[in-house]
Amino acid sequence: MHMTMHTNRSFGLARRAAAFIFLMTGAASLMQAQQAPSVDPTPKAPLFLASGNAPADLTSASDASYSSSVSSSDAVAASDSNSVSNARFNLSSAALDSSQPPPRRRYGRPNYSDSHSNPDGSSKYTFLGGIGLTLPLGDTHRYETPGYGFQIGGGRNFNKNVGVIAQFDYDHFGLQGRTITNQEYIYNYCTPAQVLQGCTATVSGLDGNNHVWSFTLNPTYTFATEGSLGGYVVVGAGFYHKVTNFTLPTTECADIYCEFQYAVDENVDHYTSNAVGVNGGFGLTYKFSKFSNERFYAEARYVFMANQQRYGFTAQNVSTTTYNGYDAYPANSNRTTYIPIKFGIRF
Repeated sequence: MHMTMHTNRSFGLARRAAAFIFLMTGAASLMQAQQAPSVDPTPKAPLFLASGNAPADLTSASDASYSSSVSSSDAVAASDSNSVSNARFNLSSAALDSSQPPPRRRYGRPNYSDSHSNPDGSSKYTFLGGIGLTLPLGDTHRYETPGYGFQIGGGRNFNKNVGVIAQFDYDHFGLQGRTITNQEYIYNYCTPAQVLQGCTATVSGLDGNNHVWSFTLNPTYTFATEGSLGGYVVVGAGFYHKVTNFTLPTTECADIYCEFQYAVDENVDHYTSNAVGVNGGFGLTYKFSKFSNERFYAEARYVFMANQQRYGFTAQNVSTTTYNGYDAYPANSNRTTYIPIKFGIRF
């Protein structure tokens, strides 16, 4: 009986202690809730978007969410940081210097201009060299046969399309068989009719050749292409010098005692004619690689020389003319036309 009463008293003390602890815990929670700051359930936009599309003024206390516990030194540091951020993000017209225009982006091709290149990237200077064949035309073809030639030149490119080339050309021709025959008649003073009547020729074995060399200035327009193949047109004008030589076979000594001899063609007569000439034509080019300046070219031009016609001996008038000069080949001063075709390298 005594043990039961003691147990009931101990259980009552435990209930009172538990109730006291519960009351104390609830009071502490209520005091902490009263001290905590209130939280705004509405989410805030980032600081630099705090006022719509305009940049936020970070120096304003209304935009900065600092607690009341921030010290004065921290506030100064935050003010400096906000000034930098404000300079970076404040792009309004009021923040721009009205005396200076806004920066503009430049467009267009890159400029490569230097001592060797034009602004469009093309080389300022060009050179060429080529060889090929020559084809006489018209009246020139009556006296001369196709031959060979070469050319060299160099000049200035003003851009990828336009340039000017100073050029030297040498074009060589043979002489037609009837030209040689008629010339023999003239040297022997025998017309074809007189030969049939027994006129004896004192000159035999006659041969000859003709050549033209020229210095010209040639404006050129090149069609700019991105691939390997290209093209150009060219016109030019300059000084042309035409020469015709007549030769006879002879022997020359190879040593001072003339024990060894060899046959050569010796010039026995020659004629010259100077004239202004013009040319024009077109060409094709092929680049060896995408990044190289060297190009293979093939071109054809038409050449016209404005020679001044001279009077002299011909096969038709050799026995009847009263001419007292020494021009036995007036055809050298005939107006000359021909087509040079050249193949070479441009760089």
